[in-house]
Amino acid sequence: MDFLNSSEVDVAYYILSKAGKAIYYKDLVMEVIEKKRKPVQSLPKAISEVYTLINMDSRFHYEGKSMWGLTEWNPPEVKRTHVTAAAKTSAASASKSSRRREKLLEGIQED
Repeated sequence: MDFLNSSEVDVAYYILSKAGKAIYYKDLVMEVIEKKRKPVQSLPKAISEVYTLINMDSRFHYEGKSMWGLTEWNPPEVKRTHVTAAAKTSAASASKSSRRREKLLEGIQED
């Protein structure tokens, strides 16, 4: 890989894919800076810039405890629907009003 002509996030992606496991953010960022041979006037600023780029790129996944991995390593999240008390109440009242409507229609039809 041509590190000098690649973006910081592409280099970070390469590093993580080769490692095959999550890496502590500072170690990852420092390796990116090292591989890019990027002149650094302010190390904290350089770390912040690379970290921000990684954070904004959907290919990366925050694993917790300052560890970053790749999104592709994680199964997609399954959204579960939760029936709330309000939804249950709403469904119950809809059912009651439906029964009332049926009774009213029966009464009208009998006349």
